[in-house]
Amino acid sequence: MHRISGKVAGSVAALAAVALLSACGGNDSTASQTPTLSTSVAAKSTTTTPPVVIEPPAEAPSSTAPETSASAEEPTPLPQTSAAAPATGKDKAFLDELAKNGITPGDQTTAVTTATYICSTKGTGASDADVATFVAAMAGTDPAFDASKMDVNKAAQIYIAAANSTYC
Repeated sequence: MHRISGKVAGSVAALAAVALLSACGGNDSTASQTPTLSTSVAAKSTTTTPPVVIEPPAEAPSSTAPETSASAEEPTPLPQTSAAAPATGKDKAFLDELAKNGITPGDQTTAVTTATYICSTKGTGASDADVATFVAAMAGTDPAFDASKMDVNKAAQIYIAAANSTYC
């Protein structure tokens, strides 16, 4: 009998939560009033449902594990990936310029992608502050970047200057 009243109480609580949350519709994302706290007593439900009895089957079917064949397929190993190819041309010039200014990127691909981003913002009307914000985020995510050695905003300025002088 206790299980049934617990289920009923849980169902009442779930329905109350659904009703409460559905009443909060609308697109207003700011609080327009200060909520007031009040206490209310929940009405006790007197409805009962008959207990559900599940009888086990008279004879349980025998379950056997499927036979595994000795020639089961082995998963193919992933191909070995080689290290990134050494940078050439303007990529190398950009990376060398970063190195001259104290930045040695741990991931050259991300550094070159950052240079490509810097060059792609030319003529788009993006402000220098917006570009610097994104470049600072890109530079700060480099695994080799150490914020204790250089401020991320200074690193962003070095990236931008290096890209403008060697990559764009």
